[in-house]
Amino acid sequence: MTDGRRSRSKYQRGLGWDLVCDSNKLKEMAQSIFMAGILIGGLVLGDLSDRFGRKPILTCSYLLLAASGSGAAFSPTLPIYTVFRFLCGCGISGITLSTTILSVEWVSTRMRAIKSISLGYFYTSGQFILPGLAYAIPQWRWLQLTVSIPFFAFFLLSWWLPESVRWMILSGRSSKALKTFRQVAAFNGKKEEGEALSLEEIKLNLQKEITLAKAKHSIADLFRTPTLRRVTSCLSLAWFSTGFAYYSLAMGVEEFGVNLYVLQLIFGGVDVPAKFITMVSISYLGRHTTEAVVLLLAGGCILSLIFVPSDLLTLRTALAVFGKGCLSSSFSCLFLYTSELYPTVIRQTGMGINNLWTRVGSMTAPLVKITGELKPFLPNVIFGTIALLGGSAALFLPETLNRPLPETVEDLENWSLQAKEPKQEPEAENASQRIPLQPCELDLGPN
Repeated sequence: MTDGRRSRSKYQRGLGWDLVCDSNKLKEMAQSIFMAGILIGGLVLGDLSDRFGRKPILTCSYLLLAASGSGAAFSPTLPIYTVFRFLCGCGISGITLSTTILSVEWVSTRMRAIKSISLGYFYTSGQFILPGLAYAIPQWRWLQLTVSIPFFAFFLLSWWLPESVRWMILSGRSSKALKTFRQVAAFNGKKEEGEALSLEEIKLNLQKEITLAKAKHSIADLFRTPTLRRVTSCLSLAWFSTGFAYYSLAMGVEEFGVNLYVLQLIFGGVDVPAKFITMVSISYLGRHTTEAVVLLLAGGCILSLIFVPSDLLTLRTALAVFGKGCLSSSFSCLFLYTSELYPTVIRQTGMGINNLWTRVGSMTAPLVKITGELKPFLPNVIFGTIALLGGSAALFLPETLNRPLPETVEDLENWSLQAKEPKQEPEAENASQRIPLQPCELDLGPN
């Protein structure tokens, strides 16, 4: 019996719910229910965040994750455990969404790309910490409780976070926004500059956003024009394939026959260079090229696992680790790329819909793994093919490197039309440069 099977059997016996033989499929079902919680949480808590603010939803999400995670540790039956895991997924989704929105709305435009990649490194740090805790605490209930209790502290600390000033202005809480601005300025050692701020000055700087916020937009606007239909369709497939293939590798670490704790560390470690390379690539090669390449490479790695014998554990592990790194790069690129492709008036709607697709992919992945009972190679065929389709779809997306963000749908359409005619500019330039040279020939006679 391999180390992975020993770990899995020990895990199943520790649950005390007899998840063996045919009941083993319930473990994959529980994972899908957890992913469903992330999906539902993103839809519900995202709307509540627009209504009641980012900070209250973040605070409540911390409490929800802490309480439901602790409840899962003491679950007497599998159905109760899955309910708590569903709530854990909702809490994680609320924390991720609120944190991302707060960072975008507080950080300056030129720092958003760096901030986005930096936040991803905290996720990587968690992947390093978890294997150590799992090795030190082999009982799953105590491990579950250990990783859940710190969120009670995060729940208390979140009360000191400032609310989004942009949200407060757009929601008619201007006086409170001014007070928050001054508190943040004082915290940064710029109390005098904060005191000099006026409500009229803040409204003037955000006048464009206030005007755009008055217009009503819906999901139908994502398909209103040909360019938006192409962007939405291609991005949806890229997001779905990334979440679909990523969780197929993340959940199958025990299948590679390597020590589970060591492999989890390696899976977390590959994110460090992957995110750095992604930051360099999207800054110089562009978002379009980076996204297409990493998804095509990931799909190729997953499909290659079909042809590698099971006894070549080192090669199989190397392919899985490289594929996982490519999919991590895809996530990092997509967050920035999507926000740059959609116009301001529907940017949040576009981000929400595409985030929904990646949750659908991650929720579907555990169910696809069950098809391995019919043919062992079938899951990898499905995961790899979908990743290749996502990479191919990214090839049809326009490049956004060094281009201004579109504010309206019309801006995106005009920008797309200009991008289709890049070769006409050099010819026009050369023609204009030849015109001044013609009269110069008339002055050559006296010489």
